[in-house]
Amino acid sequence: MRNTILINKGHDLRISGVPKNHYAELMPLKNVCVMPSEFRSVKPKLIIKKDDKVKIGSPLFYDKNRPEVKWASPGCGTVKDIVFGPRRVIEKIEIKLDGNDALMNNEYNPSEIASLSKVEVLENILKSNLFPLIRQRPFNKVPDPNVVPRDIFISILNTAPMSVNLEPVIDNNIKAFQAGIDALSRITSGSVYISSGKTYNFKNAINQKIEGPHPAGNVGIQIHHIKPLKPNDLVWTLNAQNVITIGNLFLTGKYNPMININIGGPGASNPQVCVVNTGSSISDILKSQSLNKPVRLVSGDVLTGKQINKTDYLGYYDSSLSIISDEVDRPFMGMLSLGSSKTKYSLTNTFLNFGSQLFDFNTAQKGELRPMVPLGAWEKVLPMDIYPNHLYRSILAEDIEEMEELGIWECDDEDFALCSFACPSKIDVGKVIRQGLDLIEADS
Repeated sequence: MRNTILINKGHDLRISGVPKNHYAELMPLKNVCVMPSEFRSVKPKLIIKKDDKVKIGSPLFYDKNRPEVKWASPGCGTVKDIVFGPRRVIEKIEIKLDGNDALMNNEYNPSEIASLSKVEVLENILKSNLFPLIRQRPFNKVPDPNVVPRDIFISILNTAPMSVNLEPVIDNNIKAFQAGIDALSRITSGSVYISSGKTYNFKNAINQKIEGPHPAGNVGIQIHHIKPLKPNDLVWTLNAQNVITIGNLFLTGKYNPMININIGGPGASNPQVCVVNTGSSISDILKSQSLNKPVRLVSGDVLTGKQINKTDYLGYYDSSLSIISDEVDRPFMGMLSLGSSKTKYSLTNTFLNFGSQLFDFNTAQKGELRPMVPLGAWEKVLPMDIYPNHLYRSILAEDIEEMEELGIWECDDEDFALCSFACPSKIDVGKVIRQGLDLIEADS
């Protein structure tokens, strides 16, 4: 197996508003939230009610399909509100913070963790209500804890625009990260794979270095190049910061909900790295910003994140808040108008963009949805041995057999986000890939 994987296809979006340093400031918060509606294939059932007191790690709700899987409170305080959507679907559980009391669980020293049994590790994660930190491929959903994963994949390389630099985070929490790997290695029948931009040597894992433009940091791309998924294969994945969370759980017996996030983008007045709780209030985070012009807020990176407003909360798996200018100037004759490489961005060298110049992107789509023209734009930015054009057509035709033959099991919508960005027909390729995955999941 190669120790270094080189990704040739892809593109690093040169967007302005990147934090200049990696020093993380602790952000004071008043509210946090968990949103059951953002978890696929989960039927939530409440454990708490409004005005209940909760500790960090207290269970808030569970999945009716798998009652042993519960979601932990990312803060200590009072349940401020429970927001229901159509048909009484639970959309938000808001918590007003007050104190730092945490639910206590089993505590282990580092030498004990690597010798724990699979049952002991799973029971501790489930009892601590942190199992939803783990996701399953295919489908990118919370897995069934009763199924043994083929392998576990963890990426320490973030290549998405405006995403937090994980290497300083790992370097400052190396003991907890190793403890997390030791625990996770006990619950898979295969190996734990660690992919990073620099050389690490973690024990109980296969360490691999990966180089290349975005989406080289996507765990789906790494799985494809390291050990591809076959039909009916199941692997688990975790965010690198969540590995630290699990490591701290075993070392201290407590859930530490703090994560590093990036706040940036062309619309940010003060790009910075902050330490916040999982599910933090956007209004609290934005107190460090002076937003005098129209902006669009995105929980996550600009390619795969979700549009939100100031009264919303950071997504459960998100570690960045992107702020994009919403001021759209429509020049006469569009792309044919006069302009320079300093003001117009191009993937195809229609305008020559050289060097490391950063651009002030806005929310303009630069065109409208039109019939697909197969010019090879998708293939140039997708580093997978998959024919995206053919797969796209098979999904529209709902031909499940052809979708499987074309590699749908290896795909996730985030891996096709650059295809959407590069598409001259303005097709949301990732959305169609998700439709195909939903069809496959319903049929399986």
